[in-house]
Amino acid sequence: MKRAERTLASLMFALAAATAAPLSNAAEPAAVTHVAWSRDASIYEVNIRQYTKEGTINAFAAHLPRLKKMGVDILWLMPVQPIGIKNRKGSLGSYYAVRDYTAVNSEFGTMEDMKRLVNQAHGLGMRVILDWVANHTAWDNPWVTDHSDWYKKNDKGEIYPVTFNEGPEPEYWTDVVALDYSKPEVWKAMIDVMAFWVRETDIDGFRCDVAGLLPIPFWNQARTELDKIKPMFMLAEWAEPKLHQQAFDMTYGWDLAEVLKEIAKGKADARALKRVFTPPAKEFPDHAYRMRFTNNHDFNSWQGGDTELYGSAFKTMAVLAATLPGMPLIYSGQESGLDKRLAFFDKDQIEWKNYPLAGFYAELLKLKKDNKALRNGQYGGTLEFINTANDKVIAYRRKLGSNSVTVIANVSDSAQEYSLDAGKNRKSMAAWTWKIDTKQ
Repeated sequence: MKRAERTLASLMFALAAATAAPLSNAAEPAAVTHVAWSRDASIYEVNIRQYTKEGTINAFAAHLPRLKKMGVDILWLMPVQPIGIKNRKGSLGSYYAVRDYTAVNSEFGTMEDMKRLVNQAHGLGMRVILDWVANHTAWDNPWVTDHSDWYKKNDKGEIYPVTFNEGPEPEYWTDVVALDYSKPEVWKAMIDVMAFWVRETDIDGFRCDVAGLLPIPFWNQARTELDKIKPMFMLAEWAEPKLHQQAFDMTYGWDLAEVLKEIAKGKADARALKRVFTPPAKEFPDHAYRMRFTNNHDFNSWQGGDTELYGSAFKTMAVLAATLPGMPLIYSGQESGLDKRLAFFDKDQIEWKNYPLAGFYAELLKLKKDNKALRNGQYGGTLEFINTANDKVIAYRRKLGSNSVTVIANVSDSAQEYSLDAGKNRKSMAAWTWKIDTKQ
């Protein structure tokens, strides 16, 4: 999803609240069982266009052994389908303006290239999920002419750009048009093309763009049908508990991401972190995976690179995202210190600089893999915050059976003193530093 005019998180939360109400009386289902390979997994978002000079699937494939060594389990590929030409933004257009649901963008390669990539990833023990845009299509998608009744129309009966009126100012996605999910034919057609990718390329699931804009029953039906082909892993770009009832394994953890940015700017401290994990009115079920991140393609392109967002606090924020409850995400280029905003509609290659943070991420991902307490959802340990007698220092413990992981971090830009025993035995920590202790 692209975001230039409005803060991504505020829009998502507003839309989630607006779409949740009609389903508020739905019965709670039994706890969801997630595919076994996801339970201690971490995820890595792949921006094919910007990843290499070539910007192709095959060029990216050469990085798979490096990512495997770093500890990556799940590869999330941004959309690989052909991009609309009509009303295109920039020179190359948005990945999220899909012109053909069952083809590969020729700029990226071929369907055979995609099959080989998935096969190679599977051979290395990694899984692959594909970014899926079900809410809207490009203007020149064949469905627009062949099935114009599948699209939302204005009072004049005309198909019109995706439009949002919920914020202070209207927002227009001029390069895409919205599908009408009041039509059963749209449900069937969309599930059919999703199933095509599972059967044709053997992918392991989907990351679903603006998932909360579609009816939850649609996603439930899609999940049921796709699971008949092979067990799926589904990630929703949304933050709505009811999406976890059946359709989705994981939703976006914007709540923590926003707090991490505020802490890095000196506008928040340990109290804000604790509030993220204090059950709110809209509480997520225990089995819900929440994706934890410091950056992703939307944050990066519209809000800033890691240096711009976090400065010298970056590593500390990454440690928190990797050890608090949830599945940690790494975005393309973060292992090299992603210090710029990557262009969204044009070519803008990542500067790899010999991967200076690869070892740092490898240690974090290994920590997660080696400690059962850090597993995802219901498979991980309990979270206990520890009083430090200083709101500039956060301390917490994740515990499962005999395994525990204790994290202490100075979440400020100056040295701090803290105590873990009611003010006795005070200790000092330098700015933006952390300590991690494990016990098996």
